[in-house]
Amino acid sequence: MNPHAEQPISPIALMRSLVHNRQLILQMTKREVIGRYKGSAMGLLWSFLNPIFMLVVYTFVFSVVFKTRWGVVDGVEESKTQFAVVLFVGMVVHGLFAEVLNRAPMLITSNTNYVKKVIFPLEILPVIGLAAALFHTLMSLMVLLIAFDIFNHYLHWTIIFIPLVLLPLVIITIGFAWILASLGVFLRDVGQTVGIFTTVMMFMSPVFFPITAMPEEYRPIIMANPLTFIIEQAREVLIFGHLPDWQGIGIYTVIATIVAWVGFVWFQKTRKGFADVL
Repeated sequence: MNPHAEQPISPIALMRSLVHNRQLILQMTKREVIGRYKGSAMGLLWSFLNPIFMLVVYTFVFSVVFKTRWGVVDGVEESKTQFAVVLFVGMVVHGLFAEVLNRAPMLITSNTNYVKKVIFPLEILPVIGLAAALFHTLMSLMVLLIAFDIFNHYLHWTIIFIPLVLLPLVIITIGFAWILASLGVFLRDVGQTVGIFTTVMMFMSPVFFPITAMPEEYRPIIMANPLTFIIEQAREVLIFGHLPDWQGIGIYTVIATIVAWVGFVWFQKTRKGFADVL
């Protein structure tokens, strides 16, 4: 395969690539997840223990040390541990987004053999990174639901909607990942700045505070953050037992799909220059 050849950019070509390479994506995702814990005594168990430890820390710090409260919800005062689980939802959503974006700029530069020596579908590398991040998100959500059940002795039936709530974020994240994976080849500084960017996004989204706590004039900035809507909707279905905002999810999905396709087009158009740079 000529690395300088034009690559297909249509949505159909993207779907065909994902379907055709689904087994390869699955195998490399498993290798990615297992490799992260390779050599540790407890192996994959750490993927479950890490979010447990983090939730315990959040619960102690915010409900015992700071005695922080989120506020009154539906006329009912929250429990002492409510702030910890509400906060944890925001951290889980941000963690998915940040993990994929932080790794994206190094995906191509750390796999130069796939660019130069092997006929390999480079466009699936960000997908593999996303799939691995989704595995860890699933583990965190399991911990969250177990903790919520322990604290409150019930679960809301609306938790069944969490995959639909996270789907638009998954779509827009892979679009950003394709763009950053390409930029990381030509501009190595991108890898150093993305971490700063994702950290800023964490503090500029309602992870540690409700939107109502933000002064009115600054709320448009918070709402422009792509994490804000997803964090709020995830809390609605997981913590507060409300139905999602279907109209908002529909609009977000359309925008996310456009961003994903633009990211894919950018990646396919620029990948012919990867071999020359690397």
